[in-house]
Amino acid sequence: MTAAAGSRPAPLWKTYLGLLAPMILTNILQTTAGTIDGIYLGRMIGVEAVAAVSAFFPVFFLLLALVIGLSVGATVLVGQAWGARDPAKVRTIAGAALWLTTGLALVVALGGGLFAPELMRALGTPAAVLAPAVTYARLMLMGAPLIFLLLLVTSMSRAVGDAVTPLWALALATAAAMALTPAFIRGWFGLPKLGVASAAVSTLLAFALALAWLLLRWRHSGHPLAPRADLLRQSRPQAALVRSILRIAVPASLQMLSMAAAEVVLLGLVNRHGVQATAAYGAVTQVMSWLQLPAMSLGIATSILASHAIGAGHPGRIGAIVRTGLRLEWLITGGFVAAAYAAAPALVAVFLTDPGVAATALELLRIVAWSVVALGMANVLQGAMRASGSVLAPATLGMFAILGIELPTAFALNAWIGLRGIWCSYALAFIAMLVLNTAWFRWVWRHRRIGRMA
Repeated sequence: MTAAAGSRPAPLWKTYLGLLAPMILTNILQTTAGTIDGIYLGRMIGVEAVAAVSAFFPVFFLLLALVIGLSVGATVLVGQAWGARDPAKVRTIAGAALWLTTGLALVVALGGGLFAPELMRALGTPAAVLAPAVTYARLMLMGAPLIFLLLLVTSMSRAVGDAVTPLWALALATAAAMALTPAFIRGWFGLPKLGVASAAVSTLLAFALALAWLLLRWRHSGHPLAPRADLLRQSRPQAALVRSILRIAVPASLQMLSMAAAEVVLLGLVNRHGVQATAAYGAVTQVMSWLQLPAMSLGIATSILASHAIGAGHPGRIGAIVRTGLRLEWLITGGFVAAAYAAAPALVAVFLTDPGVAATALELLRIVAWSVVALGMANVLQGAMRASGSVLAPATLGMFAILGIELPTAFALNAWIGLRGIWCSYALAFIAMLVLNTAWFRWVWRHRRIGRMA
């Protein structure tokens, strides 16, 4: 783990990479698991299986919005406490976050078990894939406690400078999922043949294994968040800490929820074009999830480094942290995007065997891929502002870009040029996020917040 502060801080780019490299590798492993599941489903079952799982993407994104919001709140507060060298406060914050996350996950699990069919019908899931989509959705929703807790504890681990343990935990989960999904599809080793549900069952089993390993590893290594007696004693919902976490978590979740809601609406538009369009949507979503890995990771790393600086009483370092993050965004995310354009036909062919569907997906990917760099730069700016507890204004700007620009543009362009117009709206929204957050950071937040913290 990196120290919260040192006598001679390392160059910022090295500090960034110390967090960023294992974080990107961790996210690559997570995405790899989903990607390989998509390949298994498409190759071993067919396009209908890809469409069934794709229909659940907006719901899963909504779940992520909830847990990421709580993780953001916990990460900022844990990072500030770690920067201030207060391990007791770190554990107290972690305990409160665990209570909140567990309670929310149990509500999601219960609701998902009861109302999965109604939910998937409301999304306009094509009738041909409704039954397997409902099965997949019900399993994933009922497994929310595993998903939520693993994401929370890995986020808090990074907040204290340990990005390596989450990497190994997700490596274990990825290996387990890669082995289990085809085994359940084909019924190897006497296992039941589960069809589309194979991806959900293997994911949940892999997450359970990773979570158990991570907690045991923490106990063995003396990690500051290890589940020992003092952490368990402090794991109760203290009102003041709950309010502090929610003050950051709620706006962050609302922004993510607006993105999830928009995805639901846009998927409805895509579904109107038929099962082949839904399958193309799933393939493009898979590739875009790879492109967003460095964009997301740099935003998280910026938030962690800025929260450490604030906790240590050095808010003046935030400007340098942001500048370094933006430069790395151009270099790393830009490199991912350039590679995606060069390899686009091969990437799409991995998921889709139908030439017509593959051609559609390729065209859509080329429309939107470049704009991920703009999204990543907006994430860096938001990460810096979030570290100071300023979440409401950046989140509001992000929601405006999604609800006020992306959705109206998608409907208008879909009516004008069809399916391509939906992906044009994504690119416009990412550009809008960057412009709005840049303006707020430069002309409002920097003067108000830095002056207040100094």
